Amino acid sequence: MPVSLFMGMTSEGRRPSPRSEALLAPGSPLQADPLLSRSPFFGINTPTAMTNPTLFPLEGGCDCRAVRYRMETAPLFVHCCHCRWCQRESGAAFALNAMIEADRVSNLGVEPELVHTPSNSGLGQKIARCPSCRVALWSHYAGAGPVLTFVRVGTLDQPDVLPPDIHIFTQSKQPWLALGDAVPAVPEYYDREQHWPPDSLARWLDVLPAVQAYRAALKR
Repeated sequence: MPVSLFMGMTSEGRRPSPRSEALLAPGSPLQADPLLSRSPFFGINTPTAMTNPTLFPLEGGCDCRAVRYRMETAPLFVHCCHCRWCQRESGAAFALNAMIEADRVSNLGVEPELVHTPSNSGLGQKIARCPSCRVALWSHYAGAGPVLTFVRVGTLDQPDVLPPDIHIFTQSKQPWLALGDAVPAVPEYYDREQHWPPDSLARWLDVLPAVQAYRAALKR
């Protein structure tokens, strides 16, 4: 459902989301930047455009290019997490992760090393790192294990294609960071049914049996 820059409507006749309107509004950073305005992704890095098949697949990788991967489709949802664990792991103010089914991420290079890392849940996570340059490329969290992959958006060759769909754990965000109103923000986590688009919810139902099987195996 690509957003039209000229009509202010989606291709299906609906108005774009508040975030889309903010990105396209006169005087916005995107409109004001001549380099961004000439980008082939200008005006379409919005929630509705994430399902546009012409944007995918997208490739990414580590600094030394030993690990290369390809996201075959749009992600389910993009989290910008402001929890202190993500701040420490990223060495930055937040972590930007694109949640996607693991079988929709193809390995194009050497196999990354899965490093078990402690997490706030106490169950830990597995971070995929390049065995050479050690850059973190994605994570598998304990809630869904190997079924879902949380791609580090910054490792994509074109990371501007996937801005956040939501800011989470903002109760611990850095106080100097102003988020604005264009993207939903929640103090902790959120209700999936309230925020995910219908297509992502349908995809979630498809993988839910595998997620449930993984969780059941952990209890054995």
